[in-house]
Amino acid sequence: MSDTTPTGLDVTSRKDVDLLHSKAVGLIGVLFLTLTGSAPITAMLLNVPIVVGNGNGIGAPAAFLVATVILLIFSVGYAAMASKVTAVGGFYSFISQGLGRELGMAMGFGSVVAYAVFEPSLCGGFAYFANLKLQALFGINMPWPVLALGMVAVIAVLTYFDIKVSSAVLGVALVAEVVILVVFDAGIFAHSGHGAVVQAAALNPMAAFQGFPAHDKLAAGAAGIGLFFAFWSWVGFEMAPNYAEESKDPKRIVPLSLYISVLFLGVLYTITCWAAQSGFANIDAAIGEAQNSSATFFFDTATKLVSPWVAVLMSYLILTGSFACGMAFHNTTSRYLYSLGREQIIPAAFGRTHKHYKTPYNASFLQSIVAALIIIAFAVFAGSNNAATQAYGELYGLMALLGTIIILSAQAIVSVAIVVYFRREHPEDHHWWTTLLAPILAFVAQVYVVYLCISNMAFLGGGFAFAAYIPWIDLAVVVFGLLYAFYMKKADPAKFDKIGRLVYQGVPDPGIIGHNE
Repeated sequence: MSDTTPTGLDVTSRKDVDLLHSKAVGLIGVLFLTLTGSAPITAMLLNVPIVVGNGNGIGAPAAFLVATVILLIFSVGYAAMASKVTAVGGFYSFISQGLGRELGMAMGFGSVVAYAVFEPSLCGGFAYFANLKLQALFGINMPWPVLALGMVAVIAVLTYFDIKVSSAVLGVALVAEVVILVVFDAGIFAHSGHGAVVQAAALNPMAAFQGFPAHDKLAAGAAGIGLFFAFWSWVGFEMAPNYAEESKDPKRIVPLSLYISVLFLGVLYTITCWAAQSGFANIDAAIGEAQNSSATFFFDTATKLVSPWVAVLMSYLILTGSFACGMAFHNTTSRYLYSLGREQIIPAAFGRTHKHYKTPYNASFLQSIVAALIIIAFAVFAGSNNAATQAYGELYGLMALLGTIIILSAQAIVSVAIVVYFRREHPEDHHWWTTLLAPILAFVAQVYVVYLCISNMAFLGGGFAFAAYIPWIDLAVVVFGLLYAFYMKKADPAKFDKIGRLVYQGVPDPGIIGHNE
């Protein structure tokens, strides 16, 4: 098979497909759109205390280091696939091309659900921190659903406009997050030997696979919990292929953005985790703080060793970071829905783009409705008067867990799809490392992380009964997608043949551009 897609499946040659805004963003724009999905400050302030206090203890930075290496290996094959298949469908398109339309449809549905629940999850986190801030500043205890739904509304408005608007908003949020984390890290390491205890043993890769026993009134730590939360911190970087059709040079920009994202986040996460635990007199003190007062794990250290204003800025940036992260996942979900809509897997209306802004506005509105309904459901069944338990513990934690299992599973399946795709379609480009060994190693690692998640579900689910149903809900979604694909194969073969096959080959012909303007 050549690199040239049959004309009938190239979206730029079809008059029945509404196009996205071609060449709207460059490398920096794609990085802004994807890195904010990983939400660096949210990942650090929420996940590091768990990795330190319930996972690896002294080896917490090593857990992030090991995750960096494994995700970099995954990116090798993922980037190779992105250089061949340019499509807004991401996992859906890649798996369809490599392992068949049926499995592609199954994981396409799974991916839509995963990214769809991430937005309300982040709205729950935002509502929790916003409520704390309102109480601290004005003594106002606002019901968390109001704050969460307010975030959905603002995201709905911003994502209606050109993707450049989203890129700009997310870029500002991302830069602010990174700057404050770098200032925090520099401030801690500057106090090495003068209040900060920096230990090289924290970076020993073997420490990533070790927990610690219970002692001195401290609960034991499990390496599996630490590793899972380390991997969880990257969810979002894999969204780069979903913006391929809107980037200026997708076959170069998408692979490059994947490598940059993994390495950049890996370095930032490892150093920040190392700095955070180094801000205590010894590792037991760090573990104790993480277990008993995780909310102040960063703030107290920043106040003591860096500056009070750093802690204050962090308390505001956790709000902007949560908002930006939710917006990034909203953008990705709407593009998955758009991909399914233009292939008429779901109503074709969701495959339409705005006449002026070229955004998938119908799909975007659908995602806003879904996010709002999930928030309302939690408010009805969990309650609306306790932001800490209901918004943060249940909405944020449980929905993030539900989506993360699917994303990690999809990454594992994509790794297999890469091997099959290159051996069958591009044997001339099949390479022992890039499209064989690296994807195989990535598959094994991702399966292991999913195993860690499921085997530690009681802890990860915060003790909530709903957590026990999460793996089964995820499985049911994937099975539904699979059965729907088999039904479509029999009932509508022409529609089935398009599953995951509409791709973008370049700038549309001038004579075709007008069809959606």
